Amino acid sequence: MSTYKLSVDKTPFTIALKQRVSQLFTEQNIKRSANYEMKLKTVTALSIYLLPYFFMMIFQPTSYALLVALWFTMGIGMTMIGTSVMHDSLHGSYSNKKSVNYLLGVSAWLVGVDPTIWKLQHNVLHHSYPNVEHMDDDINPRYVLRLSPNQPKRWFHRFQHIYAVLLYSISTLIWVTAKDFTKTYKYYKRGLFKKERKLSHALIEVFFRKTSYLFVFLYVPILLLPFSTGQVILLFVILHLTAGLCLSLIFQPAHVIHTSDFVDPDAETKERNWYVHQLLTTSNYGINNRLVFWFSGGLNHQIEHHLFPNICHIHYRKIAKIVMETTEEFQIPYHTQKTFGHAVYHHFKMLRDLGK
Repeated sequence: MSTYKLSVDKTPFTIALKQRVSQLFTEQNIKRSANYEMKLKTVTALSIYLLPYFFMMIFQPTSYALLVALWFTMGIGMTMIGTSVMHDSLHGSYSNKKSVNYLLGVSAWLVGVDPTIWKLQHNVLHHSYPNVEHMDDDINPRYVLRLSPNQPKRWFHRFQHIYAVLLYSISTLIWVTAKDFTKTYKYYKRGLFKKERKLSHALIEVFFRKTSYLFVFLYVPILLLPFSTGQVILLFVILHLTAGLCLSLIFQPAHVIHTSDFVDPDAETKERNWYVHQLLTTSNYGINNRLVFWFSGGLNHQIEHHLFPNICHIHYRKIAKIVMETTEEFQIPYHTQKTFGHAVYHHFKMLRDLGK
């Protein structure tokens, strides 16, 4: 059995880092939760996603080209909801009130994601053990992709840097149809649900959320739009191809890149500080680009997010300088790519090298 452990023991580095970040919020008299800018972003993201939908359902335009543009726009909005509104609320960092986080967490339903399963995969597994084989579900073997040097290599992986674009594009389409069901069963078997929770009840909840989403965003458009069922389904697919590719290109370069550590817990016997582990397995990109910061929900500051997931992402730019100075002082790596383009390039170069 593996003896690989991540310790949260206090060290000079973690003490200094947390004290300095806390001091920033105290001195500037600001809260760690959402501010006016974050609330504006929330309204923007929801509007980009929902306004095209209501426009189509009310006015039922007859131009298919216009419909393609509107569903593509919804895909952009869906991305922003996923990286900003949903992400922060399900982390509990949007507000210091649980009721507000719960209410905004309903945005997960709007994009077809089950919030309970998302929190288990992302908050519990990914944030606890990023890039740790068998523990971080974000890099777990998917057979067709090899996302870690600790995973088995197959002959077709030599082409994964080419076909990964297709798989990334259909990722949310898989998520809103099958993924949450398979994850529910898997996580139940792993004991991640509360003991009194029955598998049947969990599956029923997922089924209810999925059917509600598909009814509103697929069945209703099929009923109301003046086009064939196949044409409307194609529009629905365009929505998810857009969101799937955008979300994957935002998340993947933050961890699957050459500067990141990948840990095989069955082969390594050691204990590492949890905060140091986040820094060794994570990378930022385009941190000076405000547009990238806005669209990615601050996830281009992936390091700050992993170190302080309880802080709303709108503040990551403020605390980044503190994190960089503190890591330099204690001689701990702080990985960052100059631009988003650099990060995407190195991610696909990593996929190519993992397939060699």
